[in-house]
Amino acid sequence: MDQVDIVVVGAGVVGLACARALALAGREVLLLESASTFGTGVSSRNSEVIHAGLYYPNGSLKARHCVAGKRLLYEYCTQRAIPHRRCGKLLVANDEAQIAQIEKLLKNAAGNGVDDLQLISAAEATAREPALRCMAALVSPSSGIVDSHSFMLSLLGDVENAGGTAVFNTPVTGGRIEQDGIIVFAQGADPLKARLVVNCAALGAQAVAHAIDGFPKMHIPGLRYARGVYFSISGRSPFSHLIYPLPEAAGLGVHLTIDLGGQAKFGPDVEWIDHPSYDIDASRAKAFYREISKYWPGIEHHELQPAYAGIRPKIHGPGEPAADFHIAGRETHGVRGVINLFGIESPGLTASLSIAAQVKDMASID
Repeated sequence: MDQVDIVVVGAGVVGLACARALALAGREVLLLESASTFGTGVSSRNSEVIHAGLYYPNGSLKARHCVAGKRLLYEYCTQRAIPHRRCGKLLVANDEAQIAQIEKLLKNAAGNGVDDLQLISAAEATAREPALRCMAALVSPSSGIVDSHSFMLSLLGDVENAGGTAVFNTPVTGGRIEQDGIIVFAQGADPLKARLVVNCAALGAQAVAHAIDGFPKMHIPGLRYARGVYFSISGRSPFSHLIYPLPEAAGLGVHLTIDLGGQAKFGPDVEWIDHPSYDIDASRAKAFYREISKYWPGIEHHELQPAYAGIRPKIHGPGEPAADFHIAGRETHGVRGVINLFGIESPGLTASLSIAAQVKDMASID
């Protein structure tokens, strides 16, 4: 039976970042992906925003990895000439209660180490963005956007340059825990033995963990699907900053982001679904229009066109407290040779390089 040091399952942005960190540390890495290329799942269906770290509870993995990952991501993109822009974000309030919410977010962000925020008046906000309507806004200058495909392509190049191997069209179908490693079964490939399996399969992470014979099921959290759809408009955005309302349950509200070409897109909203589906109901444009017009009164309803949809791999359900990233190795579940990453939703893109650093450290002691 062929043997390998580490198998990383899933070639989304987090799987690629983990494979890169491990390969650069001198580990023998085999990256297995079920799709025909990298980044076709969760990583291809997001806002491509570099988050600052405002929202996440102090001390959480999301807060820690977002703030550290933001710095690492900007440094990496600058060094590798990955297209990105530190365009900044305005988080807007449209009544007194929302201003109080923004002030709480300002304190929360400070607890996360985000110290570059500025609360500005409506006049100051509209001076920066004339099309904007608000009573006040929180300026986040370190928020930005990135070409996620170029970023992932560069990560894959790093993996291969460091001696790692990526194999596509090879879904992992199961595994078996043995004393000296994990037997990995993948479609279209002979079984192989790995010293360590790093499960970064995103929406498929729970299925991979359940398929490993001998892994304790009590340490596999449930998976809930929270679909978010995006709408876009033709032409250039009327805004140069990202425009965000206050966060809502399970999401950050219907916000306006821009791509590197200057086009605006809106979303995602939150819709809990039972099975993965990327269909877009065009009638949802009415709800989008209501939310967007609160901060951009100049938008016309007919301008909104369906763009795409994504699914967040939630490990909590509707009405439940938001869950943190779940990154678990032997110290958590008691099994040598398995590191599971569950619930890696936003800010997973921003956090990816920092998450990878944690996984590399965990792998060194597993």
